[in-house]
Amino acid sequence: MRYEVDLFGIILPSFLLWGVVAYILMRMASILFVRVGLYRYVWHPELFNFALYICVIASLIFACRELVS
Repeated sequence: MRYEVDLFGIILPSFLLWGVVAYILMRMASILFVRVGLYRYVWHPELFNFALYICVIASLIFACRELVS
């Protein structure tokens, strides 16, 4: 896996890009959770979102590492 990505002449760490992708996925999941009503069963929604964000970013990095390597 490459640790730096060249984006139009700007070198960015790959973790930053995965963080942005994970944030977009989490925003979509959050909208879905509100519509379904999942947050009624969650004690602390902010901690739930943070933990789920960490799981999503870890899954993205692991999947990329397995597919690209």
